[in-house]
Amino acid sequence: MSDQVLLTTTVGSFGKPDYLQKARNANARGKLGETELTELERRATEEWIRRQERLDIDILVDGEMYRGDMVAYFAERLEGFRLGGLVRSYGNRYYHKPIIASKVARPKPMTVDWFRFSQSLTDRPVKGMLTGPYTMLDWSYNEAYKTRRDAALALAEVVRQEAEDLQAAGARYIQIDEPAIHARPEEIEIAIEAMGVVTQNLTAKTISHICYGDFAAIYPKVLELPVDQLDLAMANYGYRWLELFDRDRFTKELAIGIVDVHTHETESVATAAEGIRKGLRYVSKERLLPHPDCGLKTRTVEESEEKCRVVVEATKVVRAELARQGTPAKTAR
Repeated sequence: MSDQVLLTTTVGSFGKPDYLQKARNANARGKLGETELTELERRATEEWIRRQERLDIDILVDGEMYRGDMVAYFAERLEGFRLGGLVRSYGNRYYHKPIIASKVARPKPMTVDWFRFSQSLTDRPVKGMLTGPYTMLDWSYNEAYKTRRDAALALAEVVRQEAEDLQAAGARYIQIDEPAIHARPEEIEIAIEAMGVVTQNLTAKTISHICYGDFAAIYPKVLELPVDQLDLAMANYGYRWLELFDRDRFTKELAIGIVDVHTHETESVATAAEGIRKGLRYVSKERLLPHPDCGLKTRTVEESEEKCRVVVEATKVVRAELARQGTPAKTAR
C-alpha cells in the first residue's frame, strides 16, 4: 500500500439504527434474549460495512453495533471488574463507571469474533478496535492495585492478549484508543509504558485515537507513544493543534479529523478539503489519513453517513489536485 495516498477511514463507532437501539433497551429490561440481540447487531454491522463500501472508504470499521460505552464494554468481559453507579460522561449521556476490584484477567477474546465477522463481509481492511489500558484505568475506580501504574500495566497485559488475537485473526490495522491520555499530563509516562506492553509483539499497523482535551499539554512527549499512527480530532479545534508541529516536528502518521462529530450540521466538501490541505503542510500525503474527528455513535445513521460522505468527497478533491501537480494519487483496494 506504499503507493496509495490520503487513505480515508473513521474512528470506529457509527450511529445505531432505531431497531437496534430499541432491541438493546429491550434486552436491558430482560425482554429480549441475547441470541435475538446478537442477530440484530450482526444485521446492523453488515449494513454499516455495506454503507462504507458504497461511500468508498478505504479502511473500514465494524461500527461497534455491539458496544455501548468504550470502557464498560471491556470491563464487563474482564475478570476483576465490577460495575459501579452511573456517572455523567458528556451531555446527557451516562454510564456505569467500572471498579477494578481484584486482579484483572481476560477469560476469553472480547472482540475477535466481531472482527472476523466484519472482515468476512468485505475485501477492504477492517480495523481491530480496542480501548487502551490508560483510558481503562482513568475511566475506572482502582481498588485492587497499589498504584495507578500497577493497574495500568495489568490492564495493558489483557489488552495485549486481545490485540495479539486480533492480529492472529488477520487484522492489518489495530487501533488502541487513548482519549484519556491528556487527562493527567503528569502520568503520560505511565500511558507510554502501558502502550509498549500492548504493542510489543505486533506487526500490524498500530493506531491510537486521542480526541477532546488539552493535547498541547502532552505534546511532543506523546510522540513517544509506541504506535505507528496518532488519530487526532482537529476540526473541532479549528486545527490549532497543527501549530504545535511548527515547534516540534510531528514524526508519526496522522489520521486527521476534518469534520466535527459533535454537531448535527456537516461541513461543506470545500471546508473539509481545506482541512486536508492544512494537514499536508506538516505530514506527507502517504502519512495523512482523513476521517471524522471522533466516533459517530452520538449521531444518527443518516448524520453518520453524511459526515463520512463529506470526508470521502473532500479527499477525492485533494487527490485530484495532487494528481494535477504530477503526484499520482491512488485509492486503496
